[in-house]
Amino acid sequence: MSLHITAASRLNSVEEYYFSKKLKQIAALKESGVPIINLGIGSPDLAPSSETIAALTESAANPANHAYQGYQGIPALREAFASFYAKHYGVTVNPASEILPLIGSKEGIMHIAMAYLEKGDVTLIPNPGYPTYSAACSLAGATVESYELSASTGWLPDLKALEKRDLSKVKIMWVNYPHMPTGAQATVEFFTELRDFAIRHAILLVNDNPYSFILNEKPMSMLSIPGMQDVAIELNSLSKSHNMAGWRIGAAFGKAEFLAPVLKFKSNMDSGMFLPLQQAAVKALSADSAWFENQNRIYRSRQKLVFDLLDLLDCVYDPAQSGMFVWAKIPTSFDSGYALSDKILDENAVFITPGGIFGTQGDGYIRISLCAQESVFSQAIDRIKNHSNGIS
Repeated sequence: MSLHITAASRLNSVEEYYFSKKLKQIAALKESGVPIINLGIGSPDLAPSSETIAALTESAANPANHAYQGYQGIPALREAFASFYAKHYGVTVNPASEILPLIGSKEGIMHIAMAYLEKGDVTLIPNPGYPTYSAACSLAGATVESYELSASTGWLPDLKALEKRDLSKVKIMWVNYPHMPTGAQATVEFFTELRDFAIRHAILLVNDNPYSFILNEKPMSMLSIPGMQDVAIELNSLSKSHNMAGWRIGAAFGKAEFLAPVLKFKSNMDSGMFLPLQQAAVKALSADSAWFENQNRIYRSRQKLVFDLLDLLDCVYDPAQSGMFVWAKIPTSFDSGYALSDKILDENAVFITPGGIFGTQGDGYIRISLCAQESVFSQAIDRIKNHSNGIS
């Protein structure tokens, strides 16, 4: 007789990640012979620079480089992140105390939540927004309250409306610009107002900033706003900007006093980042503007094909949006993005992400990833034109 062991009650506050479940369904369909085209997940299909790969290979060949590492990353990596922020964002951070390398910025979301939040605390998350914000904060025991974003405000929060709420228990407000899933960008004026809002209400801001170099001519860090470093932590990552999603390399940036609790939690969760990965990341962070320009030429060409696909579906989109996705409003003939997504999957064997997985404000939208070759987008367009699922 097998034991029945109940899971911790904290798991009742979250569900299995949508894409975890959807990938199982897609895998099952493929196994049954349905040739699914997956346009849903933002996992870069391009490679890191050859110099980055060479640095990894060279370091990994050294027998001395396979030991445990420090929890704060090697000094060279922190210095490389500091140089990157100075060069591309005009932000000065102290590599000794104001940068904490992470095993991916998703790790940072959980670490920050666990380091700062507990029962009785309130946290504000964007709707629509990255589901991990809500999940991490719920697992930490905090009360999650969303703030609604909409096209009418450029997908920026209405701070005046927020101030009408009881904010006395709010400890952290999560923001994400350039925004995922909508591709909206924040302005200097908005970030300045947000800084003042955080000061008035003693709220720690956390900006998740992995998309600033994708189809964006003016990358910006929230920390470039004067005084912002007194109220904010910023997360960043090499996953999207440098095509290193599976390498799991990111960092948190902020005042030493803000990062210290995060490091305390992190040091109990891992045993440091693989040294060759850190040394390769140093090389990646030295990339010049030509690297990003080349990436964006590829994404821009793909984006045009996605616009063609969306035109076939009678969806409406903002051609100026940034990031590695295209966010589009569905036609009125569908009651939700889920309905349109399911129809395209069933009839054309093409998977497109329904916007509702990012919150109720995304119910009337879909999102398409740019992480596929142009030939794949062309094939998806042909299937939708011909109403074919590709099964012969």
